[in-house]
Amino acid sequence: MSSEAAASPTVSGPAFRYAEALFDLALDEGALEKVEADLATLGRAIDASADFRSFLTSPVYDSDEKAGAMAAIAGKAGVCALTRNFLGVVGRNGRLFALPGMIAAFRKRLAEHRGEVSAEATAAAPLNDDQTKRLRGEIERVVGKAVNLSVKVDADLLGGMVVKVGSTMIDSSLKTKLNRLKSVMKEA
Repeated sequence: MSSEAAASPTVSGPAFRYAEALFDLALDEGALEKVEADLATLGRAIDASADFRSFLTSPVYDSDEKAGAMAAIAGKAGVCALTRNFLGVVGRNGRLFALPGMIAAFRKRLAEHRGEVSAEATAAAPLNDDQTKRLRGEIERVVGKAVNLSVKVDADLLGGMVVKVGSTMIDSSLKTKLNRLKSVMKEA
């Protein structure tokens, strides 16, 4: 889906409840795909901007200021009315700090609704479209379900990748292999 630079957000109870409410409204209005696209755009903006992440968590601004700023951001991003209203409520209620978790919870709920399994791949270098498609196909073959794949880049891996599907992690990164070799050499 998106190439997320930040670590996977923690989904708190309030984040889950807000995401569940948004999902239910989007389902009722037939706007799941539009809200999904809106949240993906917001997620990319949060991942790309340390200033935006700081704004979301800053106690310096009151909830009305944050709600106003989010309305401006939503307008500039061209999000649908449902997403815009949702962001307004989240801002006014002083819950913008949990927005990354809300986005993650919405994506998870949507994947469940579609019968998809979420998978996250972290690669040492960006994957092209063909590589992403082949990776998704291989994961789908193994799990037997449609896969909602997000790909991140972490240059610290040096080479290879780490794939997480649910609670299962497959680590074929060069960094891990070198660390294992280092441990074996220390023991020898």
